[in-house]
Amino acid sequence: MQEEPGRRSNRDRTEATRADLIRAARKLFTEKSYAETGTPEIVAEAGVTRGALYHHFADKQALFAAVVEQEAAAVAGEIDHASPPSLSAREALIAGSDAYLKAMRAPGRTRLLLLDGPAVLGRATMDEIDSRHGNRSLREGLVAAMRAQAMIRLPVEALTALLAAAFDRAALAIEAGASGEDYRAVMIAFMDGLSPAPPPSKRPAPSR
Repeated sequence: MQEEPGRRSNRDRTEATRADLIRAARKLFTEKSYAETGTPEIVAEAGVTRGALYHHFADKQALFAAVVEQEAAAVAGEIDHASPPSLSAREALIAGSDAYLKAMRAPGRTRLLLLDGPAVLGRATMDEIDSRHGNRSLREGLVAAMRAQAMIRLPVEALTALLAAAFDRAALAIEAGASGEDYRAVMIAFMDGLSPAPPPSKRPAPSR
């Protein structure tokens, strides 16, 4: 059964208001900071009422969580787009790594996801968000590489956590002015170091 046009437009307006709040909050959280941004500024930037804000979000922290979730999903989307199934396992890991570092260069993104996110939401909540997005993509890539025998078998959760932390550190360093090419070279060397060692070549027995 089709929805009535009026109801559909109400739903669309509701979704648009929520999107406007997230957009406005992201702008202010990155231009200033979470701590220095007040809800009156957010509703003014979004062009909505305080009542509309609290209809969609319990408080400023809940709105911030929605901003972080949206940013994490955007990064994961870029990783997934850059590493289609047509690539080999190694190629997909490298392409995904490049996509992550490129995606994190979006203005304000490292601050939201790597600095203010853990400080405001706590490490446990950020880990949950990461597990739904960027870390999920990384974990899937590592599992695919192990299944393709392009990588030695290791505890995948521990390896995902270790590599994710390294990628985050690289993103912060690049944001601060470090060479992206240097970090990329080290990341590729690290991942290649996890490749299975080739079997030793068999030498013919010395003639007597």
